Amino acid sequence: MSVLVGKPAPDFTASAVMGDNSINDKFKLSELRGKYVVLFFYPLDFTFVCPTELIAFNARLEEFKKRNCEVIAVSVDSKFSHLAWKNTAVEQGGIGKVGYPIVSDLTKSIARDYDVHIEGAGIALRGSFLIDKNGVVQHQVINALPLGRNVDEMLRMVDALQHFEQAGEVCPAGWNKGKTAMKPNAAGVSGFLKENASKL
Repeated sequence: MSVLVGKPAPDFTASAVMGDNSINDKFKLSELRGKYVVLFFYPLDFTFVCPTELIAFNARLEEFKKRNCEVIAVSVDSKFSHLAWKNTAVEQGGIGKVGYPIVSDLTKSIARDYDVHIEGAGIALRGSFLIDKNGVVQHQVINALPLGRNVDEMLRMVDALQHFEQAGEVCPAGWNKGKTAMKPNAAGVSGFLKENASKL
């Protein structure tokens, strides 16, 4: 498994079903430079854990947007399958009108570039990547197929990255927005631990 953290996010141009259900056959990741991006892969449309994740991301979409962060989903299905899944009622296993792009990776090239493709199965693991405004991967986590991801944890990681960029402070274990962070030096960590070690 490749570690992409600290490296430029592999760029791609592909077909995507947009939030308004229009089709963009030239959706390009690098056109989002200047924004944060959460790029997540899921195995297949019309499956089981997947709709819960896509719906959970959509439920928090405004929170991501408040942070200047775009959410992008990717699977190996066609744009037509994506559209059909969006047009299927949630009560029938669909995802409804999710408001972010869903990219079609029919050739599996995007999944391979992000090293989440399962050779032989032809689908992707549940890979999640946080990309900064300069197009560099700052966080990645890969789940096995049965294990749904925690969307709130990804929001927390966006907050942590932005706090570091803005305040120059690093974020300790369990840090949440508005909580105490620390200066990245010996005095910073000793002062933090003196006050907070029992709360970790």
